Amino acid sequence: MTARDAIADLRRIAFLLERANEATFRVKAFRSAATALGALPAAELTERAAAGTLTELAGVGDVTARCVTESLAGEEPVYLRRLAATEGTDLDTEAAALRAALRGDCHTHSDWSDGGSPIEEMALAAVELGHEYLALTDHSPRLTVARGLTAARLRRQLDHVEALNAALPPGFRVLTGIEVDILADGSLDQDEELLARLDVVVGSVHSGLKDDKARMTRRMLAAIANPHLDILGHCTGRMVTSRPAGVTGPGDKGHRRRTRPPSDFDADAVFAACAEHDKAVEINSRPERQDPPKRLLRLAVEAGCRFAINTDAHAPGQLDWQRFGCERAALCGVPADRVVNTWPADQLLAWTGAHAG
Repeated sequence: MTARDAIADLRRIAFLLERANEATFRVKAFRSAATALGALPAAELTERAAAGTLTELAGVGDVTARCVTESLAGEEPVYLRRLAATEGTDLDTEAAALRAALRGDCHTHSDWSDGGSPIEEMALAAVELGHEYLALTDHSPRLTVARGLTAARLRRQLDHVEALNAALPPGFRVLTGIEVDILADGSLDQDEELLARLDVVVGSVHSGLKDDKARMTRRMLAAIANPHLDILGHCTGRMVTSRPAGVTGPGDKGHRRRTRPPSDFDADAVFAACAEHDKAVEINSRPERQDPPKRLLRLAVEAGCRFAINTDAHAPGQLDWQRFGCERAALCGVPADRVVNTWPADQLLAWTGAHAG
């Protein structure tokens, strides 16, 4: 039988594990093995597989070695076959149509902040999913627990993205961006000159989530009125699921996630402001967030808001979580023509550019 691409099979397994929100150590085992074995000449890889010496290499364990041996023998690895068989149910018609209409993702993270993978890996995974663009929105300085980018680091990232785009497949590009903290007074946590240079600015509240309703409302309204903000990220800040100690999602850097109630704010006023200033409300697709709740999502639809169905991905496999946001959007009657990432990149950038005048 013709040998399969063993490294591609390892990366596919890692992708499917990330998409299934499996523990970080499982994902890391396959990505580490793919990196270690991908550096070997093809002949040495084949020789080691035949001799049973793959596990002598750092980063290669019994399970990953077995997968490689099966791939080189022309067989789909059993591990991959089992994962593929449990991928989940198909989307219903409306959600599937919305997912098919999406051209990109406007909220993603890399290992420049608290993501688990390099920008290049995130971009190539987006290409494989059929995206036309990926907005890179690593965190801003005040979120030190997430290694938020200082102004100097963000400038270096902009140069890196420019060089990377020149090397990516034609028809795809990484958009520059940030998930900027909305501070206590509603200002945005980054230099204005830098915010003006970015393609996409997502603004989110990460601190003071228990502020009283009036204070939180003023804070959010000030941010929405800021000409640099384009998308209001995970507006309630809630966490609807938790993970047991020691089991984290890929890219979570070992932090334990706990359930958290939604912040309290005047949703009518906030969504009216989003509609007035032509800013988008994010439909966050992360399984533990599901933000905004369906009640608020329906309210935002009635208010005439635009939306962005984003993954908030911290690892390549999480980029396929948009299906979850699409399911909730379809349930709540979100029209596809009001979802900004159904637009081509040039239209999206014309919209974000218009906010800054």
